[in-house]
Amino acid sequence: MQLLKLVAEQIRIGARLPFNVRDAEGGLLLACGQIVISAAQLAALLARGMYADVAELRALQAGGQVPAEPPPLATRWAQAVWAVDAMLKTLPDGLQFMASCDETASEVIALAVQDGDMALYQTVRQEGLQLRLYGLTHALYVATLSLMVARRLGWTESRQRKVVKAALTMNASIIELQGVYAMTGGRLTQSQREQLRLHPDEACKRLRAAGVDDEEWLQAVAQHHEQVSGRGYPRGLRDVGEMARLLRLVDVFLAKISSRVNRPALEIKQAAREVYEQNPGNPLAASLIKEFGMYPPGELLRLANGDLAVVIRRGATLQCPLVMALADKRGQLKAQLIRYDTAQREFAVVAVESDKSLMARIPSERLYGLYGMHGLDSLNPTH
Repeated sequence: MQLLKLVAEQIRIGARLPFNVRDAEGGLLLACGQIVISAAQLAALLARGMYADVAELRALQAGGQVPAEPPPLATRWAQAVWAVDAMLKTLPDGLQFMASCDETASEVIALAVQDGDMALYQTVRQEGLQLRLYGLTHALYVATLSLMVARRLGWTESRQRKVVKAALTMNASIIELQGVYAMTGGRLTQSQREQLRLHPDEACKRLRAAGVDDEEWLQAVAQHHEQVSGRGYPRGLRDVGEMARLLRLVDVFLAKISSRVNRPALEIKQAAREVYEQNPGNPLAASLIKEFGMYPPGELLRLANGDLAVVIRRGATLQCPLVMALADKRGQLKAQLIRYDTAQREFAVVAVESDKSLMARIPSERLYGLYGMHGLDSLNPTH
């Protein structure tokens, strides 16, 4: 495949792509027919490097068309971040917001249901995370994990959809400020700190203006920083709704395992331990921890044979996930990824690796295939 680097003028924001957009290695970033939603998304693509297949461009020039194909699951995850951005920018335009929120929530639910392990991988690894976009990615991952916990708890489908919408919108008034906070390490002005304190009320105000009248959704947004101890904000409530309590748990947990400019991400085991200790006997916290398991997808492990491997699937037991071996004991990347079942003694988990830098070199589509769980069929399993 011969690739040509693209420039901004070759992409029309809001229009369907007439060709596939690829990275420097030919990997698919956006499929033909998808839409670049905003200038911010285009800038992020340009920073990463956008390319097109020369053969496809020649076919278009000759009056032909590039065959449409379903976008890969990894591409849909990347696109979902920009869908959240576009959705929040429609506030307070009622008709446009409600339609956009429904569409975005449906995509989050579809992604999580199609491949729950890949969904957890996204929340753990947070691929391609740019700190300035932290508000958008955090909203997406809180919505995803809240949905998965709600499903584990047996909530009705209507409440599952509602908690997704609440998670996507609970920080509607501070999305840009969250990026500033992540990049500066928390050094905010007094005005910005006050904006943070009052953002649940401001988000509710914007949602009501857009026509949202679902009181459980609005209550969840208004109370997602309240605590039953009364030490929350903005009102110091003690009577806090269940949905708001779930949002706060997931929000806090994911914030702990997300990196900042002034600190690395907390190890997942430590974050889970802290959540459990701060919420003893809480069924919401217990369900959150069970959903992740001991070694969730995205965790980097050292195996008994010396290999470095990343978890790709939760296993039959908490202690025995399915993994993909990435490198040998010397840290040399393997020419071919190999799947292991850690229930076997020679591939048992020895330790969790704290240095996750290796993961930046392995995109999720190499681990899961283009379309999620079926992509594993083409890899070499070792049972």
